[in-house]
Amino acid sequence: MADGECNSMLAAGAVPDKLIIDTDPGIDDSVAILMAFQTPNVEILGFTTIFGNVSTEDATRNALLLCEIAGCPDVPVAEGSPEPLKGGRPCIADFIHGSDGLGNIFLHPPKAKKIEKSASEFLVDMVSQYAGEVSVLALGPLTNLALAIKRDSSFASKVKRVVILGGSFFALGNINPAAEANIYGDPEAADVVFTSGANIEVVGINITTQTMFTDTDLLELKESKGKYAPFLSDICKFYRDWHVEFEDVYGMFLHDPVSFVALVRPDLFTYKKGVVRVETQGICMGHTLIDQGLKKWNTSNPWTGYSPASVAWTVNVDEVLNYIRKILMKP
Repeated sequence: MADGECNSMLAAGAVPDKLIIDTDPGIDDSVAILMAFQTPNVEILGFTTIFGNVSTEDATRNALLLCEIAGCPDVPVAEGSPEPLKGGRPCIADFIHGSDGLGNIFLHPPKAKKIEKSASEFLVDMVSQYAGEVSVLALGPLTNLALAIKRDSSFASKVKRVVILGGSFFALGNINPAAEANIYGDPEAADVVFTSGANIEVVGINITTQTMFTDTDLLELKESKGKYAPFLSDICKFYRDWHVEFEDVYGMFLHDPVSFVALVRPDLFTYKKGVVRVETQGICMGHTLIDQGLKKWNTSNPWTGYSPASVAWTVNVDEVLNYIRKILMKP
């Protein structure tokens, strides 16, 4: 975080966890980002932006706005790729998050500007500068991380942890029956990341759809003295209304906030280790499949020889929701 107020949230004598958030804000991204700013002992080194909920350009604007809202306008924001690894027009979920990505509240332009470095340059530089100390929370398609891995072959060994929101392990996808949106947004990049050898923890929508804020929770947030409660209540209305119309859910799923909790409170989850591969073509494009190690294969296959990832398998729903409420309602 920046100097002054941002560093004041660190406990005295504590060694902060260094964090880069790769993001496409996005309403639930915004909730997770403001949670990060409210969490003691997390030092946000910067944000890298990517398409997904909005275009990459709009993601950059929203990340800058969120830093401003948090009182930390000096936190670096590096703009990422405008398109997937193989090119083409990215999928944009503005129908879920609004044309501005923030529930159509249309805030003023941010005062701060993005830094000159690209997202992949920033990722490589920070992970090299603080080798073994930097975690990355990846909340959108994995294009920037794949580009960082391609830019620096030692990136995967130097990053401390990569916590990924993505995949639909043993659950239906949310963009089609086979795939979750972040992985579908750039399946080639996702497969590069999953096979890179980095220390990866992945939280799929089979976990995040177990955790939701009901209308009662949203009302409690609105009426709380939470530092960001008025802003979050404003942006979440659009997201909640989409859930009612298209998911028949009176509330909203907490995909990105749950992934942030997995970063800071992994004890609230259980994990299964196995090599994860991503289908990059055909009707199952974007599908994530883990080799659970239940069979000793007679011959090599596309999962052979890669380092396993830790895939979130169960979640303590009550404790995760309590943790999210506690942070969001903090004055």
